[in-house]
Amino acid sequence: MEPYRKTLKEPARVLRTGMTDAEQVLWHRIRRKQLKNVQFYRQKPLRSFIVDFYCPAAKLVVELDGSQHLETGHQAKDQARDAALASLGLHVLRFDNRQVLLETDAVLAVIDEAVKGRV
Repeated sequence: MEPYRKTLKEPARVLRTGMTDAEQVLWHRIRRKQLKNVQFYRQKPLRSFIVDFYCPAAKLVVELDGSQHLETGHQAKDQARDAALASLGLHVLRFDNRQVLLETDAVLAVIDEAVKGRV
């Protein structure tokens, strides 16, 4: 498991209790080792970040983006965050909330392939 800043523990707990609809839909399909029999964690602190979903066995991070992620300033932050996570050997997948809600099976297929290629 990757180390994290201890001050992120409580904010991560708060995020887990207030998940978005898209996060709830995806979590319902990947929790309890339903996908490739690997464990996923939700709202997991990693270094100085809280990632939406994390699979340590595959070193995979799954991020779900709301509409605010379409803004130019936010995209730059996301790219810097993804680069920092990649420097730890983590692979980052990003989906927007709409994709998860309307194309759940397609999103799961992409995640499944990523896990298969990394476990």
